[in-house]
Amino acid sequence: MSAEVERNLRGRRRWPWIVGASVLVIAVLAAVVWFLWLPQYRPSLHEGERYGIDVSNHQGTIDWEQVAADNIDFTYIKATEGGDHTDASFARNWRAADRAGLERGAYHFFTLCTPGLDQARHFLSVVREDPGSLPPAVDLELAGNCRARPSASAVRKELTTFVGLVERTTRQPMLLYIGDDFERRYPVREQLSRSLWHLRVLRRPNVERWLVWQVMGFAHVEGVGGHVDLDVMAARR
Repeated sequence: MSAEVERNLRGRRRWPWIVGASVLVIAVLAAVVWFLWLPQYRPSLHEGERYGIDVSNHQGTIDWEQVAADNIDFTYIKATEGGDHTDASFARNWRAADRAGLERGAYHFFTLCTPGLDQARHFLSVVREDPGSLPPAVDLELAGNCRARPSASAVRKELTTFVGLVERTTRQPMLLYIGDDFERRYPVREQLSRSLWHLRVLRRPNVERWLVWQVMGFAHVEGVGGHVDLDVMAARR
């Protein structure tokens, strides 16, 4: 075998090792970014903006004093879902967040299986009128919703009833969190024309009327076990 052929063979044997090592390095770097850097990331704030989180019973017990010390100024707390479900941690979170000095707002997960009037009454029975709180929010998503898929007109009617009663009672316009899946099937964003709580991972919102930007769902915040949704609130006019 000539020296040139032997060198070529050795080079071919090294290629799998080089490719494997490169893939391993890329995988390690990706893991470092995903598990270490990304949860700590917070976007730069524009004038008047501030950081917040949104939570539910899923986060377990939260140390709100630690949350406040981690430069978190506001929170949206899940209160209710449908016509009869109350988040098990709502009352505790509502009181503790206030004691820690955070501005707080309550949100309701709107189900397609229950009349809007029943849902509004349930939400208002749990969330007492509080002039100092943030605007109440409604979470509109198909993921996690019931199996029913009513017509667009029926959903618009029930949602309008829900929003109308909550707004008249709280004397605040509602904030809308509208999942892309919900908007595709039930285009209510323009019909309702309210301020938006908009999810756009790591990138600033590309829609008008946003009041809250949900930056990501895997942030690390002191006082919260595991990951949590990180939000940014625009300067309120």
